[in-house]
Amino acid sequence: MQQRKKPQRQCIGCRESKDKQDLIRIVKTPEGDIVIDRTGRKNGRGAYLCDCEDCLKKAKKSNALSRSFRMNVPEGTYLELERQWNHDTE
Repeated sequence: MQQRKKPQRQCIGCRESKDKQDLIRIVKTPEGDIVIDRTGRKNGRGAYLCDCEDCLKKAKKSNALSRSFRMNVPEGTYLELERQWNHDTE
């Protein structure tokens, strides 16, 4: 029996390609909100980050979310993502 390929995605923080299931999806919803999607099923444009806070900080420093979502992502959005990130890991 043939084994299925696992989908690969690139982390926007460290730029490493990893299995999709090992990454956290950040979604820009159709309403324009940017949220963490741990299920990977929410509607909207997605970007992927490793499950470590360092990659989120690297993405913030390089404005990777702004490029991925093709819009200006304000500083407050990164702070909200960090708050959600810390809340989800507790």
